[in-house]
Amino acid sequence: MRASGYVLTGGASSRMGRDKAFLPYRGSTLVEHVARAVREAAGSVALIGPPVKYASLGYPVYPDKQPGYGPLGGVYTALAITPSPWNLVVACDMPGLSTAVLNELLARAVQSGRLCVMASATDGSVEPLCAVYHQSCLPVLEHALRDKRLKMNDLAAELAALAVPVETAAVANVNSPVDWARFEESSQ
Repeated sequence: MRASGYVLTGGASSRMGRDKAFLPYRGSTLVEHVARAVREAAGSVALIGPPVKYASLGYPVYPDKQPGYGPLGGVYTALAITPSPWNLVVACDMPGLSTAVLNELLARAVQSGRLCVMASATDGSVEPLCAVYHQSCLPVLEHALRDKRLKMNDLAAELAALAVPVETAAVANVNSPVDWARFEESSQ
């Protein structure tokens, strides 16, 4: 399967109080950990976010084509620039993410024939920022941006996303110092 991988790094990290992407993790940073997993699964990885902030990490970095539109703008950017039909798109703030989970999402995308496959936590909630999007999802994202429908979870139904159950810890994101401390404690 021909796929491209993208890590969204453009969030404000306001609840964390500092850039989540640069949290120290396993001898590097959180974004580098996530980028390695994405590259191992998809065969390539690029970051979507401010190039001036992330260029030093050594990955291709693309600025958000729709700044101010949150994660939807980042996913839109990935699909607008991709050379691949299938695209693995992941947020940079999921320390429990593994290559195995991402490989499963990619495999299910091909097997199912669906245009969107999202990880689903054990509580049934989908994670649109740990997902595989076919490039043909781009018009749906364009319409959502135009209509200012920015909630990614609302688009799951519109895209008829297939939910793939994964361990909740694999897709849990860290949004605050309390979340980060809780994660660090549980991973020791």
